Amino acid sequence: IVGEICGEIVAPNAEDVDHEGPTVANGRVTYASKTKENLDATTKAGLMGMTMPRKYGGLNFPAVPYMIAADMVSRADAGFENLWGLQDCVETIYEFADEDQKSRYIPRVCQGETMSMDLTEPDAGSDLQAVMLKATYNEKDGYWYLNGVKRFITNGDSDLHLVLARSEEGTRDGRGLSMFIYDKRNGGVTVRRIENKMGIKGSPTCELVFKNAKAELCGDRKLGLIKYVMALMNGARLGIAAQSVGISQAAYNEALAYAKERRQFGKAIIEFPAVAEILSLMKAKLDASRALLYETTRFVDIYKAFDDIAKERKLTPEERTEQKTFSKLADSFTPLSKGMSSEFANQNAYDCIQVHGGSGFMKDYTCERLYRDAR
Repeated sequence: IVGEICGEIVAPNAEDVDHEGPTVANGRVTYASKTKENLDATTKAGLMGMTMPRKYGGLNFPAVPYMIAADMVSRADAGFENLWGLQDCVETIYEFADEDQKSRYIPRVCQGETMSMDLTEPDAGSDLQAVMLKATYNEKDGYWYLNGVKRFITNGDSDLHLVLARSEEGTRDGRGLSMFIYDKRNGGVTVRRIENKMGIKGSPTCELVFKNAKAELCGDRKLGLIKYVMALMNGARLGIAAQSVGISQAAYNEALAYAKERRQFGKAIIEFPAVAEILSLMKAKLDASRALLYETTRFVDIYKAFDDIAKERKLTPEERTEQKTFSKLADSFTPLSKGMSSEFANQNAYDCIQVHGGSGFMKDYTCERLYRDAR
């Protein structure tokens, strides 16, 4: 199903989405028309909330087949993967929110509502402990209210947001930060602008203004950065790795097809050793990236399976040891997979243009979009 939707809908729409892109008016984002078509197709096919339990309306898939799907979506359009793949954020709600929040929010994601993670601010990029978006508790209604600005937020006008904000007054480090769930239905957040990016143009990257935005605490206070963002970012790194593998595959496919079709000196250019070597190296990098991604995701699946078992009963000493082993493997291999796959995606996109020669520099060919998306 994923392959059919990607091949027949998402991939043919990719060029139009790249040209049209999203727009912002009156503080709200409108997706490109073909992006709406993509989201509608994946939602109707039940491909939202893939890893969530069936009791919430999900497919109860392990992470490995989900990453295989993300690989295919990215191959079709890396920009759309940014929107579709943000369903990953629901994992944070599943792992750390209370049962009431899970029952209210997870089914909505499984039914097709979109998500975002609102972390970055103008003065807090990689240094997230510098986040200053203020969260104030109102004892009368039991809700928190958020005020401040977030920047570079992927899919910033989503239906549900996970927001990192400063809940502890007078603090300036990571220990004063908590994680909140903001529901767009409650209002209070507007999109000030969309960034004009080099690539991934179908995905709106937004600057958000929070004005008394009503929100709920997710999990415990003070653990927003220390615990929840760390877990959230591990999922995001796997998503970037899958996106990179998809771009690598698309770049290899384009280069291989062109090398077979383009003829010089009376033969196809794939028959020239220099071109054949480029293609061989591209394939090796692609296969290495994919193998590392899937094996890393398997580590994640195993330790998360033990986490779920631990919610039902106490783990045996042997199970606890195995859980710790795979948790450490996942923590080590996740950044490695993201780093290696994204570097190889850039190299393969570059080599795809190289195989195309001068034509690769022209917008008539897909490879120039792949190069921009890889960056």
